[in-house]
Amino acid sequence: MEPVFVEGNIRADCPDCGVPSTFEYRNPDEGGAEFGSVILNKQHNYKSAGYSRIIYKLLRCTVCNRPGVAKLHVGNNYKQGVLESFWPSSITSAKLPDNAPKQIEKELREAESCMSVEAWRGAAALLRSALEKTLIENGYDQRNLYQKIEAAGNDGIITSARRQRAQDLIRTLGNDVLHDEWRVVSRQEVEDAHHYVARVIEDFYDDRATVETVLSEKGRDFKKESDEGA
Repeated sequence: MEPVFVEGNIRADCPDCGVPSTFEYRNPDEGGAEFGSVILNKQHNYKSAGYSRIIYKLLRCTVCNRPGVAKLHVGNNYKQGVLESFWPSSITSAKLPDNAPKQIEKELREAESCMSVEAWRGAAALLRSALEKTLIENGYDQRNLYQKIEAAGNDGIITSARRQRAQDLIRTLGNDVLHDEWRVVSRQEVEDAHHYVARVIEDFYDDRATVETVLSEKGRDFKKESDEGA
């Protein structure tokens, strides 16, 4: 979930708890004393509005006590401030089948690391790479990623809906980053791509025996599950 600033506290996913939590800025065990702040007194604009202070506020997860730091743009009232960023960022790791190749899993985990620090363009490129590596691992040697995705769809390994999402949400986004002029990539775009990359990997490795039968029938030169541990 996107961090939300509410009455001085932050609602956000906690990477230690693994669930949405509230990060509080006061310590109820010490009479409500604040954990601490660094305040920069400076007139400035943020998102077309004027503010007199930037506050870096220390907070604490109410569940596990993990610390957090929020950057806020504030006028006279802290609780009416506008949140710019919050640390720690938390990205839920996609669950993959146990037999998914390690190099594909590592590519996906590196994309998730980029997501956790809001490096959305880097994440988009790595997600595209994870998808292409999955297809190559399974014998799809067509010239480009578009053709590889289409072939996997034609073989029935991935559904028509999944094929379309792979084209629109993963390949196109990755191509925008790698080949086109610079543009902002949003969190939502990357989260959508992340979801569908994980689902395509699952399509290939959740029921591996059935997939290997289909790939053999289609004449694909793929790496068999028995080869992974060799």
